[in-house]
Amino acid sequence: MTVPLIDPFQRPISYLRVSVTDRCDFRCVYCMSENMTFLPKKELLTLEELDRMCSTFVRLGVEKLRITGGEPLVRREIMTFFRSMTRHLESGALKELTLTTNGSQLERFADDLYAAGVRRVNISLDTLDEEKFADITRWGRLPQVLRGIDAAQKAGLRVKINTVALKGFNEDELVTLTEWCASRDMDLTWIEVMPMGDIGNEDRLGQYWKLDDLRQSYAQQYTLSDLPENTGGPARYVRLEETGQKIGFITPLTHNFCESCNRVRLTCTGELFMCLGQEDNADLRGALRNHPGNDAPLEEAIRGAIRLKPKGHDFDYSRQSVDGRVSRHMSHTGG
Repeated sequence: MTVPLIDPFQRPISYLRVSVTDRCDFRCVYCMSENMTFLPKKELLTLEELDRMCSTFVRLGVEKLRITGGEPLVRREIMTFFRSMTRHLESGALKELTLTTNGSQLERFADDLYAAGVRRVNISLDTLDEEKFADITRWGRLPQVLRGIDAAQKAGLRVKINTVALKGFNEDELVTLTEWCASRDMDLTWIEVMPMGDIGNEDRLGQYWKLDDLRQSYAQQYTLSDLPENTGGPARYVRLEETGQKIGFITPLTHNFCESCNRVRLTCTGELFMCLGQEDNADLRGALRNHPGNDAPLEEAIRGAIRLKPKGHDFDYSRQSVDGRVSRHMSHTGG
């Protein structure tokens, strides 16, 4: 039996997030600059290489695979990859195949995703105001995303909305977003903005809305009950008794969620980041490409990387500066 992946702090690694492209059809102001320079296509892993890479991780004990980007559904022929992963669901080795998306392409792909075995999707949506949506995404169109959400639910996909908490932008929509999600039987998770990459003239510190404050706003409107469940990600959950829905909080800045981390992130170029908030990474592309037909060097490279997984990250806004910043964009590492 293959020895599972265990990091130096005795945490089993069972969750892989894979960025299949750094490209996106939006330019969200907290994620990337408007005039991005994307990676040359030759540097990206091919779909066949992504299959081999992910299959190796599954063989080593990864049970949850989340596909991210950029926007994963803008990658050409991406459904070929999803369909290839279906065999791991059918064998039982993979317990869940899912993705995080901006929703722009779901109207086209929702049915195909369900057919490939996807049952849940996370959709990034920061406002229900069409003008504000256009401002924050720069290139995005809210009606297109809403049609994508309709298509996802019609296809049978369980939808969770991910909303980045942005001071002065969506503070006034807390109740509106919550009630809208409740009316559609969708859970909602709020995320603190993270200090990743150069985003041009945007003020990262000025965007920061502390989720402790956001939770207090909820408590003024609803009755909150803490939930013990953990879906394998970094969110902590409460239930709103008035609506019955689940609200998540991802708080990498005000509360370190690293003690139970079971995740690593693979970039579209084959770099493995053992921690979202650290620069250290391992290049797996060489082990993959230099040994066609032999996965042993790739397995050893993966195990070597996991042995370097740190205890936690260093994001910190407490000193009125963006400490613990990492240089890469979130679209490169994967959301």
